[in-house]
Amino acid sequence: MIYREFQDLKLSVLGMGTMRLPLIDGKDECVDEAAAAEMTEYAMKHGVNYYDTAWGYHGGNSETVMGKILKNYPRNSFYLATKFPGYDLANMSKAEEIFEKQLKKCQVDYFDFYLFHNVCEMNINEYLDEKYGIFEYLMKQKERGRIKHLGFSAHGSYDVIKRFLDAYGKHMEFCQLQINYVDWTFQQAKEKAELISEWNIPIWVMEPLRGGMLASLSDENRDRLKALRPDEGIPAWAFRFLMSIPNVTMILSGMSDYEQMKDNIHTFETENSLNQKEMETVLDIARRMVNGVPCTKCHYCTSHCPQGIDIPNLIELYNEHTFTGGGFLAPMALMAVPEGKKHTDCIGCRSCEAVCPQQIKISEVLADFAEKLK
Repeated sequence: MIYREFQDLKLSVLGMGTMRLPLIDGKDECVDEAAAAEMTEYAMKHGVNYYDTAWGYHGGNSETVMGKILKNYPRNSFYLATKFPGYDLANMSKAEEIFEKQLKKCQVDYFDFYLFHNVCEMNINEYLDEKYGIFEYLMKQKERGRIKHLGFSAHGSYDVIKRFLDAYGKHMEFCQLQINYVDWTFQQAKEKAELISEWNIPIWVMEPLRGGMLASLSDENRDRLKALRPDEGIPAWAFRFLMSIPNVTMILSGMSDYEQMKDNIHTFETENSLNQKEMETVLDIARRMVNGVPCTKCHYCTSHCPQGIDIPNLIELYNEHTFTGGGFLAPMALMAVPEGKKHTDCIGCRSCEAVCPQQIKISEVLADFAEKLK
């Protein structure tokens, strides 16, 4: 297992994510505890010392399951991370209640790492609103030693992350971002990572395989990679890409079975970062995988929209939703779009289309977006 230093700690670069634990009968809330325990034992024996859970994973059962499993190991043999569930605005006034319950569910007296969960368009105002006292409460727990290291995870835009950093950045010790070779440009992960690095904050990576998408490529793309590294597994390329990015300390993988665990640990036995040609190849594969609406964000359309709709932003969300085949990111971001400015508020006048340099049929795109979200 390869390790990287974080302050006075030595962290395994591979962290065990517990959002996709093995299941019974395919039901997300029914974790196969025996299988999860077997995976954890293998991880422990092979040097993984970082375990990431959260309040909402597996219908609220991930923290409980991991608490039971990790109770069998010395407390100083692992680092445990969980998060304040700000993805649900109903939780904003419950920081103390939730934190106390999390300690009990995980059967610990403190958390090694604790995060503001999922900073995004939907919740940034609430996270920054002093009336909820979330920041103050978590800082108090850190002072008491019940949080050793405080950070945040983010699925929001560059601007949202910047707002959060401007408010709390000097107190954040790490940041968890969705980074993989598709999202490096598709979700502006490169720019977000550079912003985090400007604050000298180490980066934790989530979704390294894009929900498993990068574990299985087309024959053409597979052949391109095999020509460069015949013995390298396809999922390993995604991890090697991340190992090559400056400031990445931790790479979390939500492994669902024992074989995935074994394969990933084998990958993390060596650093073996990508060279320039290999990096260019995976990014070219990413560009070919993403075939979205070719908006260049020139904003000519917005100046001609009688509804004042932020069309480029909506097209970006449409591309994400289409490429992913659904998911929570676009619906979540749409919650922050003001009434009267949503995709459904397009009146089909086509004034925007008359000035679009890319000749995008914007009204049809927005109508399709509405249909996809039904």
